[in-house]
Amino acid sequence: MMRQLLLSLAPAPAPTLESFYCGRNAAALAAIDQALSGGERFVFLWGDAGSGKSHLLRAFVLDALSRGLTSRYVPAPHADLAAARADEALAVDDIELLDDASQLALFDLYNSVRSDRGRVLTAASCPPAELSVREDLRSRLGSGIVLRVLALEDVEKSAALNRYAAQRGLKLGPEITSYLLTHCSRDMGTQVAVLDALDRYSLEHKRPITIPLMRDALRSLDLLSRRLR
Repeated sequence: MMRQLLLSLAPAPAPTLESFYCGRNAAALAAIDQALSGGERFVFLWGDAGSGKSHLLRAFVLDALSRGLTSRYVPAPHADLAAARADEALAVDDIELLDDASQLALFDLYNSVRSDRGRVLTAASCPPAELSVREDLRSRLGSGIVLRVLALEDVEKSAALNRYAAQRGLKLGPEITSYLLTHCSRDMGTQVAVLDALDRYSLEHKRPITIPLMRDALRSLDLLSRRLR
């Protein structure tokens, strides 16, 4: 039981810009690099769940820290916005979930960052014009670069999983990635987490990653999740 728990709950690697498989999203990576390098300092990303927005925001924060910038990632419910005024790089996720107080706090932060030469990366499920937020904040959110983040297509997901596996020293056959895409949640965060779990399961049982091993591992994880409910 404890082995299964460790298998399912091992932390995923921290998201980085290098580990983001951009597919059709090269413009988003370029905009983030420009923001960190002194270019356009306000970037708004929007797209469907699972498209990689949160990965990019977290990676933005890590990259900013590596450059010596004070930085913060603020997801819903946005409690940290009140303490973010002094940060040089701010990533605010789930903009569509801002309450009234958080909208005012973010509006004030935009004005503060603008005068202090900071940078702000924000993300939501829809573009600024469609957000149900106060008009002055909507104007701020749309004042810089606005880009849609597109979810990877299946061919791109297979390529991304193979690249991630290669970085871990794994070699996946096409049947493995096909099985992952068919039998698991299709967002890349879940796909990578399952691949990490399969790697650990493979090492524990001293068996290569094959379809039978995948079935055994996923069955074990499913049984464990039911026991923990």
